[in-house]
Amino acid sequence: MFDTLSERLTGTLRDLRGKGRLSESDIDSTCREIRIALLEADVALPVVRGFVAKVKERAKGAEVSAALNPAQQVVKIVNEELVGILGGETRRLNLAKQQPSVIMLAGLQGAGKTTLAGKLAKWLAGQGHTPLLVAADLQRPNAVNQLQIVGERAGATTFAPEPGNGVGDPVDVARRGIQHARDKQHDIVVIDTAGRTGVDAEMMAQAVAIRDATNPDEVLFVVDAMIGQDAVATAEAFRDGVGFTGVVLAKLDGDARGGAALSIREVTGQPILFASNGEKLEDFDVFHPDRMASRILGMGDVLTLIEQAEQVFDAKQAEQAASKITTGELSLEDFLQQMMAIRKMGPIGNLLGMLPGGNSAQMKEALSQVDDKQMDRIQAIIRGMTPAERADPKIINGSRRLRISKGSGVSVSEVNDLVNRFFEARKMMKQMAGQFGFGGGGGGRRSSKNRKGKKGAKGKNKGGRQRGALPALPDLSKMPAGLNELPPGLSGLDQLPAGFDPSKLKLPKSK
Repeated sequence: MFDTLSERLTGTLRDLRGKGRLSESDIDSTCREIRIALLEADVALPVVRGFVAKVKERAKGAEVSAALNPAQQVVKIVNEELVGILGGETRRLNLAKQQPSVIMLAGLQGAGKTTLAGKLAKWLAGQGHTPLLVAADLQRPNAVNQLQIVGERAGATTFAPEPGNGVGDPVDVARRGIQHARDKQHDIVVIDTAGRTGVDAEMMAQAVAIRDATNPDEVLFVVDAMIGQDAVATAEAFRDGVGFTGVVLAKLDGDARGGAALSIREVTGQPILFASNGEKLEDFDVFHPDRMASRILGMGDVLTLIEQAEQVFDAKQAEQAASKITTGELSLEDFLQQMMAIRKMGPIGNLLGMLPGGNSAQMKEALSQVDDKQMDRIQAIIRGMTPAERADPKIINGSRRLRISKGSGVSVSEVNDLVNRFFEARKMMKQMAGQFGFGGGGGGRRSSKNRKGKKGAKGKNKGGRQRGALPALPDLSKMPAGLNELPPGLSGLDQLPAGFDPSKLKLPKSK
């Protein structure tokens, strides 16, 4: 959703990085480009004005003029201010000390409240809670039935005493739902409420009545991130009419400009708690302002990537696979297990997009060529093998490859490609493990006999370090002050002054 904004901002800031010194005109032109990028992304005008003013004020101050690398310092300022308008720190749910905690969902019809109720229930269950979904949307056709289906898929219980479709009292259902949760020992209640296609008095009155009857610990305003500037106007109407304690951004996977979503926190003063970026129940997570700002500025979101990996990878299996890599014993069965774990994390393109530089034009072009169906074909080929063939691919001869190709519905050449590439990859990983001193497989390590020179020499150089040993790593705690303050994803290697000629450096000649 933020691709266009990300491209404009990263392009603008990239132009700064080639300059060793910044003038006021450089800062003014950069702030002007940032302003245009935000306005084109549908960010509310008051938010844009405040954001640009803060960036310009800080960029012309001492923290940039006295910096060793002023261009990089400006990038750091933009990152920090972007985190600020997104909410600053991550805010968690406020749960009641006396169970059950009550979470009420509010928003317009079509914003995705019912689906989001299921996503929230699944996420809460993963946190060790026992949520109960309450079907208090009795207006929209089949809303009750939809919530029951979503709840079943999420593994959560749904309280739905009324059929809906205009029948039943939503306030009474919400009140009874809380009592049902107490009786059945559910620790969290999620109330799905009715919406309208637009803000009206009847919807507001019903939402206020449910709020007063249930006294919720959290009122979450669910907003469709694709509706543009209307998102801000609707958020202000709900804030003034019902009041809410947090925002949930739905449909962040859409192709709309999405900048209005960046404005909600600044305009309403309420934090964004969650973000939903897909149709699956798993496409839902806590909103981290710093990580979102990092992604918008092209610095990636490695922390989220690590968290997703921790959820799907089995630590013991991963350790065993790493051990096999060092000894060259990695099998196709191990490869299949790791590949299936990666598939659980989501589309490959989305995962690669979380890496630093993932939103660059070159990376996007490469990601557009990524086809998840290719992984399905690889999986089919490996599953077409016998356990013995997966454990030892060397026994896969011509007749076996023909049988595998017929069983998996692919050509023999595709089977050949997979087997050959697997052998090459296994060999390369073993060599890399040996070069970096991992494990005992040691491709690239020399034997103890070869380490000694002639006549029993100890194999040490003049400095006393053994030949072939890796040099000692620097003590990062003794690095100069300030280097650890650079924004994540920026190496600083592209910050050399214009016209810099490395040939003029008096470097020692290699022997």
